[in-house]
Amino acid sequence: MSVDFVTSSDPVAAATEALRGALRAVLDRDGRARIAVPGGSALAPFVAVAKLLPFELDRLCLTWVDERCVPHGHEDSNRGALHRALGQELPTELALYFDEESPDQSVARVREGLHRVFDDALDVTLLGMGADGHVASLFVGHPTSPGERVRYVSDSPKPPARRVTLTREVLATAPVSILLATGEAKRGALERLRAGDPELPASGLPGLTVFTDLDGFSGTQGAS
Repeated sequence: MSVDFVTSSDPVAAATEALRGALRAVLDRDGRARIAVPGGSALAPFVAVAKLLPFELDRLCLTWVDERCVPHGHEDSNRGALHRALGQELPTELALYFDEESPDQSVARVREGLHRVFDDALDVTLLGMGADGHVASLFVGHPTSPGERVRYVSDSPKPPARRVTLTREVLATAPVSILLATGEAKRGALERLRAGDPELPASGLPGLTVFTDLDGFSGTQGAS
């Protein structure tokens, strides 16, 4: 499956525009849009879009691609980071972790929420990528079971170790995937992605566009 690479001096702005266009198209077609977002610096395009489309937020069904098992007020909470950036919660959110929950409770609740609220599918995903090639909390060498849609990770190589993540099976339901990967440290992972390395969780995701500030990656790579 092909991957589109966009190299820009301002990849966040480029990703923001792509995300806004993707959400606009789904909202115009379906009246609602199902989106999963990351934490960290890759969250910036969604924060920008949310501020550009404030009157559309009640038509978004939002969840996170992964969450750290830390309190909502902790600096490592992806959900907390979004709420702090926007100054509000969205009307329809599926949190991956609540402070009082055990991991098993979180996984069961999220699995049910994906089915009931999201119809077990996404329209758009926004992703970041680590230097090791991980997306969400899907790390190379950490396989998931067939049919598994939500997974508890007890041993993330990147702290904090305890996380809840959507699996690649869920991410692959989105026909549009936007991945933001900036900085020289990501070059090796992007080269592997361009080569179609099957060990990378992002390899083969439908409608994948990568936005980066690294030269040498622009254009469509791979066979469709």
